Amino acid sequence: MSLWSLKDLLVLQLSNNSLVGSIPPDFSKLNAITYIDLSRNHLSGSIPSTIGDLQNLLYLSLAYNELHGSIPESLGKMISLESANLSNNILSGTIPKSLESLRYLKDFNVSVNRLGGEIPSKGPFLNFTSQSFMGNEGLCGGLLFQPCMTRVFHHSRRSKPLLIILVSLGAAVMVLGSIVGFMLRRPRNRNVPTQTEPLSATTLARISYIEIERATQGFDQCNLLGSGGFGSVYKGMFANGMTLAIKVFNLQVEGALKSFDAECEVLRNLRHRNLIKVISSCTNLDFKALLLEYMPNGSLELWLHSDDHFLNMIQRLDIMIDVAFALEYLHHGYETVVVHSDLKPSNVLLDEKFVGHLSDFGLTKLLGEGNQLLILKHLPQWATLHQSMDQLD
Repeated sequence: MSLWSLKDLLVLQLSNNSLVGSIPPDFSKLNAITYIDLSRNHLSGSIPSTIGDLQNLLYLSLAYNELHGSIPESLGKMISLESANLSNNILSGTIPKSLESLRYLKDFNVSVNRLGGEIPSKGPFLNFTSQSFMGNEGLCGGLLFQPCMTRVFHHSRRSKPLLIILVSLGAAVMVLGSIVGFMLRRPRNRNVPTQTEPLSATTLARISYIEIERATQGFDQCNLLGSGGFGSVYKGMFANGMTLAIKVFNLQVEGALKSFDAECEVLRNLRHRNLIKVISSCTNLDFKALLLEYMPNGSLELWLHSDDHFLNMIQRLDIMIDVAFALEYLHHGYETVVVHSDLKPSNVLLDEKFVGHLSDFGLTKLLGEGNQLLILKHLPQWATLHQSMDQLD
């Protein structure tokens, strides 16, 4: 007897197995089914359009598989659907507008796919946050993402020359803007200073201790993101709506002050998309903290060694490339070689698009001329990271 012939089946829970193959169209024969969970398998192929026939289905999870193709329009016919999780697949195309009619839909997740186009903005989509759509660089519009580009010109004889002129002009402006931006951002002295200067030497505004205390609710444990040898990192939500990671140094620990100075020296000079950015600082005789950009997806270590988190092979490769770019910049971006000295998955942080950012420069070493070869001593740490990336959950 086929599984799909069990017309009175109410719950189908087959998650966290090693199932392969595609989802057959016959699964729509489960007329009474209310709960389907096929997540964390190795299912491929597309989602059958017959899925819309499951009129009684309340919960659907196909997350963490290898499904591709588009999201079927027929999904909008599942009038009882309350939760749909299609995240961490290889789905492409657009999010069907038909889903706006699902009046009972409360949870919706299509993050980490290859979707594009405009996000629906009506019905249940009024209540979904950006977490439902992150990891889809082609999405736009809705209430959460950048506006979609609209097509103003039609392919007529009259509009084509004008379109060519505008495209050429736009390209010229972009090239000129890139050159000017590069000239403005280029440091006058490519050498990282050999002596530590206070962070106040930068143009960043200081933030007071009182502001930090309020943002972390008195350094409450619920806002603790992690702890290390020289201090702790808290999530801080400030009155202006900005959310930052606040690294508070424990000055009672030997070497903490030196670590603070090292991070100040490195972070105020180095700029790269794969390095963590310093936003501000707070320092006095008995308190020192750095305010860094907040990484909503935590550390790479969390995603490699947790049962509740999973990265597919493409994501892992992308993150490894991000770290390699960061190291290439540190090693060759300045005449003075910058050696991180503490490269490990816990020091690789992931933003909302799962882009890797190298962090924690407390043990950084600056190597002048004649010492560049010392950098080879630290290369085995990259091998350690590579081994960690190879460990599948």
